[in-house]
Amino acid sequence: MMPFRLFALLVVALTMLAPVHAQDRRAPASQAELQLSYAPIVRRVAPAVVNVYAAKVIQNRNPLLDDPIFRRFFGVPGEQPEQMQRSLGSGVMVDPSGLVVTNNHVIEGADQVKVALADKREFEAEIVLKDTRTDLAILRLKGVHEKFPTLDFANSDELQVGDVVLAIGNPFGVGQTVTHGIISALARTQVGITDYQFFIQTDAAINPGNSGGALVDMNGRLAGINTAIFSRSGGSQGIGFAIPANMVRVVVASAKNGGKAVKRPWLGARLQAVTPEIAETIGLKVPAGALVASVTPGSPAARGGLKLSDLIVSIDGQPVEDPNAFDYRFATRPLGGTAQLEVQRNGRLVKLTVPLETAPDTGRDEITITAPSPFQGAKVANISPALADDLHLDSGTEGVVVIALTGDGMAANLGFRKGDVILSVNNKKITKTADLERAVGEARRLWRITLMRGGQQIQVMLGG
Repeated sequence: MMPFRLFALLVVALTMLAPVHAQDRRAPASQAELQLSYAPIVRRVAPAVVNVYAAKVIQNRNPLLDDPIFRRFFGVPGEQPEQMQRSLGSGVMVDPSGLVVTNNHVIEGADQVKVALADKREFEAEIVLKDTRTDLAILRLKGVHEKFPTLDFANSDELQVGDVVLAIGNPFGVGQTVTHGIISALARTQVGITDYQFFIQTDAAINPGNSGGALVDMNGRLAGINTAIFSRSGGSQGIGFAIPANMVRVVVASAKNGGKAVKRPWLGARLQAVTPEIAETIGLKVPAGALVASVTPGSPAARGGLKLSDLIVSIDGQPVEDPNAFDYRFATRPLGGTAQLEVQRNGRLVKLTVPLETAPDTGRDEITITAPSPFQGAKVANISPALADDLHLDSGTEGVVVIALTGDGMAANLGFRKGDVILSVNNKKITKTADLERAVGEARRLWRITLMRGGQQIQVMLGG
């Protein structure tokens, strides 16, 4: 039989251990605790979140007009009625002078943009900068002579999964709305929204109309710009994505400096993901990092000592999980300095210093093809390192590339695309725009064209 004293001690010990979970739950101890609220944060940040209204004029065109038989018998009618197409989004004031950041897809193609403040005042706005690579755009309010409330940027690299955040915007046009949730995940890279696949995921309710609005932390700072949702119904299902504040900061800084395009560091190397098979081949326990597949001679990567088959595992002390993570972290580094890379090379760690410079962008010699040919209506250019970077071409790609197409041109109708690299025309090698201009100047009934699209070589034969 257990002695009473020992039994009593055991009961006391078990009593102390048993209610651990119960001790985490308690009733509010005061009236003040019942009144805990996000309202003070919302009052401080809401005036800096705006509504963005974009409108563009579209021409209603009867599809029968494309039928030559219809046109022959009924002629071509006069002016077709125009229609105003409108879109709705949100934005964030990032400079007291009236500078607003929003999503590029909110204002894409707009003829008119208006911004409505939280106090219901509306202002015309001009588009200062559009950055399709990040899906961000910067607007400036017109004719204003006052200082506006703004949001400060958080350091999005310091965010952690589980942090509480608020999403503020104008969902479905119902008016400014605040929702709350947590950061569900960081560094989401398989979203497919922008060139830089590195998003904050949150379960704060985000709906159509929230695009361009603010995701703020508990200090009232801008953690990200709400951009997209994953939804099977079109409404919020608890999976929303925001562009991290550190990337937003880069685009805003370019606009403040008067730039019409965002300037970013250029590495000059092509990176590839590490698959489980590659990891096994090179002796990695975990398939992580960015593997160097090629290095452009004379580029920052080459001058910094980066070599083929190097595995980049960190940049400035931050781990690199995959090429998308590297691209994001490298793109948010300030120009003019250096980045410290840590790479695995032949089984050992090597530290490299890479200069942060923009890609050279000279010698494009852009021309628009007007001669009757399959390329009529195509704008082409010589490939510079900057252009290759913009169009996601291999950093060593040379030649002539399609950079724009007119909607009614022969090239667009035949299916040519922006980013197509023209390799040869009628068995003549195309190395510069002048070569293509000469080739299309020759009258032909049959055209043999070789081009590169998405890394694949395509041969096309056209007659007429």
